[in-house]
Amino acid sequence: MSAYTETVVVFERLDGILYRQHGRTSWEIGAKGSGFWVHIDDGTVFDVSIPWALRWAFDPHDPRYLKAAALHDELLRRGFDRVTAAGAFNAALAADGVSAVRRFVMVAAVAFYRWR
Repeated sequence: MSAYTETVVVFERLDGILYRQHGRTSWEIGAKGSGFWVHIDDGTVFDVSIPWALRWAFDPHDPRYLKAAALHDELLRRGFDRVTAAGAFNAALAADGVSAVRRFVMVAAVAFYRWR
């Protein structure tokens, strides 16, 4: 399973579900040692898109979701398809301690539903 590099990253809440990352996050896609790194740079703005109807169960401001959401949005910006980005999102959520049941719901949502 992949993992984040050990760096200090701070997330600034901008408005609603928008955040800005301060610091650089790096994530290795695939298995450790794959050598395929994705870097989310300092100042990157992303959102934590959780529909209003599900926010009672999934708080968009839960810190366990922030790095994974930034990674997912960065992959989409780079042209990755939704399913591939969702796979990395799932692995990142797992690395941050999100349970399998929560990950299943969240990953299904980002892989198969367009929020916009």
